[in-house]
Amino acid sequence: MKNAAKLSKSMRPGRVYRRQSLENFSTAVDRDLKSLVASGDVKKLAGGLYYRPSTNRFGDTPPDNKDLVRAFLKTADFLLTSRNHYNQLGLGLTQVYNTYLVYNHKRSGDFSLGGKHFKFLLVPAYPERLSKEYLLIDMLNNLKQLPDDTDLVLRNLKSQLNQFDQAGVRKQLERYGRPAARRALQDARA
Repeated sequence: MKNAAKLSKSMRPGRVYRRQSLENFSTAVDRDLKSLVASGDVKKLAGGLYYRPSTNRFGDTPPDNKDLVRAFLKTADFLLTSRNHYNQLGLGLTQVYNTYLVYNHKRSGDFSLGGKHFKFLLVPAYPERLSKEYLLIDMLNNLKQLPDDTDLVLRNLKSQLNQFDQAGVRKQLERYGRPAARRALQDARA
């Protein structure tokens, strides 16, 4: 248990770790991690991913989604989003999703990490951070995949397009827009 305690002290609360990054702190990292998971000091999130929980007055806090994805991908080059963000655009979308989308250049597929569902999508380009204008273009790119009334969304877009920064919309459309998004915006401007 002495080695497990040493490993635990080397892990900061609230951080996600890959198994490989802990090998320098223990001569038997797998045994020590197993012991720490059994005691509840560390949580196993997925194969090779571990989390030393921080606590608040309600108990253990879950890992930050960005930290979780960063450790999983071994890079900070990704965009974490959710189709729930589309609802904030005020265009009539109401569906609630329990899957996070990760736009990246390394992996694709569906993964469960820390009890949460992530869909990793390989895309050629994405912005560093979300903006209202990017979300509009992303929503239009994916409109056919949404279970909401897309005709209502397009009608609402026509009457509310002026609520978006038009230069920002053009910029996001040029960088990330697919033909369907271009057609939808042309129709909304007509």
